[in-house]
Amino acid sequence: MSYQHQYIDGTRIHFPLGKVVCIGRNYAEHAKELDNPVPTEPLLFIKPGSCVVPLEGGFSIPDDRGSVHYEAEIAVLIGKPLSRTPNEEEVLDAISGIAPALDLTLRDVQSRLKDKGHPWEIAKSFDGACVLAPFVPGDAIAELRDIGIRLTINGEVRQDGSSAEMIFPIVPVIQEMAGHFNLQPGDVILTGTPAGVGPLNKGDELVLDLVGHSSFASRVL
Repeated sequence: MSYQHQYIDGTRIHFPLGKVVCIGRNYAEHAKELDNPVPTEPLLFIKPGSCVVPLEGGFSIPDDRGSVHYEAEIAVLIGKPLSRTPNEEEVLDAISGIAPALDLTLRDVQSRLKDKGHPWEIAKSFDGACVLAPFVPGDAIAELRDIGIRLTINGEVRQDGSSAEMIFPIVPVIQEMAGHFNLQPGDVILTGTPAGVGPLNKGDELVLDLVGHSSFASRVL
């Protein structure tokens, strides 16, 4: 199924799908669980828009490239062009929506590439590597510093975090990204994943929550 930005009431968002700008290791406990150092500056990377698929209706994962890990994240939809040095007001005005998302990772592939010192785009940017739910309008969430994100798989809560735990909060993260990448309407920001990542399997039943704002059931096809 092709992806189109939309709000939780089904209204389609006219912005074209742009790039997905991500921050890695933005929760200290997640960095520790993968034996990675806790970063002292934002670790940024980009996924192409071509890797985005909708959460609703289920999604597929590769079955021939080793372990596929889920990473539940808070996604932010950019609705206005941002300057290279936006202040907080400009960033807040540009947020068109917020949604739960899954950043999928080919963990075995990533580990092998990291061991060799090679780039790991193929572990993070494969087709279907970004699974997005519909967005809550940006003005419906007053406090960006305390947004809950929860992933339940087969009835068991696997990840349960909050933006309050982020090393680099949402607005400063977007400011940092804008200094490196030209952020335009339709771009999506992934803000990092809390602890609890692990493998997905075909047939898994998922519930992905932006706690108190939206909840979506899905499955691995």
